[in-house]
Amino acid sequence: MQDTEIAVIGAGVVGLSVALRLAEAGHAVTVIAPQDTASGASEGNAGVIADYAVLPVGTPAVLRALPSLLFDRLSPLAIRRSSALSLVPWLVRFARQSLPGPARRNATALAALLGDAAGAWRAQAAAIDASDLLRQRGSLYLYETEAQRRDDTVDWQRSLGVRAERLSRAELGQLEPGLPGAVGVGAAFFPDTITLSDPGAMMARLRAAVAQAGAQRIAARVTGLERSGDAVTLRCADGTRLRARRVVLAAGAWSRALARQAGDRVPLDTEAGYHIEFDIEAQPLTRQLTPVARGFYFCPMAGRLRVAGTVELGGLDKPPSAHRVAVLEAGARAILPDLPPPDRHWRGFRPSLPDSLPVIGPSRGGAQVIHAFGHGHLGVTLAPVTARIVADLVAGRAPGVDLAPYRPGRF
Repeated sequence: MQDTEIAVIGAGVVGLSVALRLAEAGHAVTVIAPQDTASGASEGNAGVIADYAVLPVGTPAVLRALPSLLFDRLSPLAIRRSSALSLVPWLVRFARQSLPGPARRNATALAALLGDAAGAWRAQAAAIDASDLLRQRGSLYLYETEAQRRDDTVDWQRSLGVRAERLSRAELGQLEPGLPGAVGVGAAFFPDTITLSDPGAMMARLRAAVAQAGAQRIAARVTGLERSGDAVTLRCADGTRLRARRVVLAAGAWSRALARQAGDRVPLDTEAGYHIEFDIEAQPLTRQLTPVARGFYFCPMAGRLRVAGTVELGGLDKPPSAHRVAVLEAGARAILPDLPPPDRHWRGFRPSLPDSLPVIGPSRGGAQVIHAFGHGHLGVTLAPVTARIVADLVAGRAPGVDLAPYRPGRF
């Protein structure tokens, strides 16, 4: 059996950000996760540091639209029929969290985490020599109808500290002259938003920095977690065993079973997200743009345009949906009809909680286990912020944010 001071379970952007912060603070860290591939959500995402995303997925407006969202085959939200019954408890929780009072509380809690997301990313990128991969051109949310433009979402975001501007169609055209003139009636513009020119390259530099900081790596999947005195023993699918004084659980969509073994019943389920990519050097857009009703992002990246998004609930064991890919491509062509055929497509998994809040903080079973998972659509955005909180907890410092809304005991 191997021994380490701190074991970090998970090598996505959250796990590696945590490992980097702890290793740089002088701790002996071992990261344990399966072999790296380019198929994870940390590399297949929209590449946006979405500090404007202070609203939870569940809101009163979404609750009113939920039946049509679930049963429209062209909707940005889908449920696998084979998983429908097993998802009922999660959907009931989601509906409750979408009521006005819970939605306002969840938005306030998200805003508390997101307030310094951009600054935390600038600091982490500088530390891993990756500042060149950050772009600050802002983010656009495209209104295709007058009803969308009249929606009060931007006012809600502003009330929570987000800087946002409403643009006319003419002003939108000045920012994005490559957008067809007949598309849209205006947009919301978030000028402070940072995007990544290449999420895969960012992850490669983060992995290299973690190794350079002295963290060890075990390429295995953790299947068991057992407390024993003042230590925690981890068992892996390949027979590897590791004993650690502290464990940070940052396994994303794969965290629920291990959290339960640690003593925490967390209603985590899984969203499958998709993207398609077009290899285009001369980009039709210069910044990330989201058609608000379609549930996906146009993401200009190095040498390609990524179209990422939509949500498919239904667990980790279902094959990719060709229909979801087709919906994504059809939506992209509705905005940019001259796109060439896509060059590739991808599917990855996000951890999803009914209140849209991550689980961050000590396990109810004891502080030897610290949870850092469940970030939903905000894993990339909140990775450095989460790492700072975990480092504070390990050091015995009070984090700069009240952790009550994110603790596992809230369920």
